[in-house]
Amino acid sequence: MLVLARAFLERRGHEEARLEADLLVAHALGLARLELLLCLDRPLEAGEIDRARELLVRRGQGEPVAYITGEREFYARPFRVAPGVLIPRPETELLVDLARDHLGAREGAAPQILDLGTGSGCLAITLALELPGAEVSAVDISETALELARENGRALGAKVEWLHGDGLELGDERAPFDLVVANPPYVDRRERASLEPQVRDYEPEEALFAPEGDPDYWARELYRRAERWLRPGGLLAVELGYDQGERLASLEGVRLVRDLAGIERVLCWSKPAD
Repeated sequence: MLVLARAFLERRGHEEARLEADLLVAHALGLARLELLLCLDRPLEAGEIDRARELLVRRGQGEPVAYITGEREFYARPFRVAPGVLIPRPETELLVDLARDHLGAREGAAPQILDLGTGSGCLAITLALELPGAEVSAVDISETALELARENGRALGAKVEWLHGDGLELGDERAPFDLVVANPPYVDRRERASLEPQVRDYEPEEALFAPEGDPDYWARELYRRAERWLRPGGLLAVELGYDQGERLASLEGVRLVRDLAGIERVLCWSKPAD
């Protein structure tokens, strides 16, 4: 079954055909991927074959694996995902690494953290779990996203305050913070045709595309507010698109952090300590 599944996805040009086939077949059988690979000689029932075939057809038509299985791993934890919520990306884990470096050895009062546009809650939940004692608030304008984030928080045992509304307004109301993180929409709508179909045709536009004609809007706006949002010594960390770093490098005091692919992926600004 796995051989046929991998070949099916390879013929459709999927670069990660082997991994995707393993995940989909395992999901159809109700197994983890490792469990599947440890029982390759197990006989399959007709119903299991039908379920696996259905999932593979959906993937062959372009639907993201995460939406098919309903799950994506982030920082070694499983997060439930669904249509209407952005699928967590590995590069976003860099925000967690930077937050841990900045706050991990901090002493004193519990750090106050704000996650803007939380989506699945992957950043807020991970920060709450990786930084015990931190007080984490997460905001999203989408009720659909917030409900899913709440479910993820309950499933993973994370204490997060979930807020519905405009992130900029709530940031103004609730400041100051010791850390503000965001993975905002940063794709230029003019680049829509160049996106992978599984992204363009399935993931929510409001989580992908920046305001018309201004792909740097969110990074600039958060940078502009950081002075009044952050406590002395606080950090702003904003995820960037692949080509934003060059345009934002001239902002005073910013530090651009590269991801494993060498892309300037995160804009950081630290408020000077007293």
